[in-house]
Amino acid sequence: MSNDVDRTAVRDGSDVLSELPGELMMWVLIASELLVFAAALIACLAVRAADPAAFAADQAQLNQTAAAINTLVLVTSGLCAAAAVRARGVEQRATARRWLLAAGSLGIVFLIVKAFEYASKAALGIGIESSPFFTFYYLITGFHALHVVAGVVLLALVSWADSVRNMEAAVAFWHLVDLVWVLLFPIIYALR
Repeated sequence: MSNDVDRTAVRDGSDVLSELPGELMMWVLIASELLVFAAALIACLAVRAADPAAFAADQAQLNQTAAAINTLVLVTSGLCAAAAVRARGVEQRATARRWLLAAGSLGIVFLIVKAFEYASKAALGIGIESSPFFTFYYLITGFHALHVVAGVVLLALVSWADSVRNMEAAVAFWHLVDLVWVLLFPIIYALR
């Protein structure tokens, strides 16, 4: 009897998965990406535990101001993306597109700040092989930057193909980018 109830719930769309905004496969992607970033951050913390003094010395060479600015930039872009979905939900297409443009533009600002940060490290001769800390720094922040690029492209695409469902899926991915940075920032930049 309970199997009949379960099948009915799935057929009617009243199960939990049907309540997710956007597309199920986007949520599968988001979950898998969170697992990848979690594994990288846990590995970073484990290596840090082996030599906290060296990690702290390398970490002191990072530009915490740039990282804090980028945190504000990404959180603000997430708010803009959420405003786009809200506007599109009430059929304000032009407003939704402007919010997506703002979110994507802030993503580009994030990448510019990150590029300056990388350039300043390169000018000091600090690269991916300089130390275990910088290996993790470049790999994790670089992988995140690639996600920012993908997110900016997605936001641009859904500003053109702007169905509510498309927008919800792209904005869900964009929130992944925000969330990962919010987790990455304290571990890479602030944790002493």
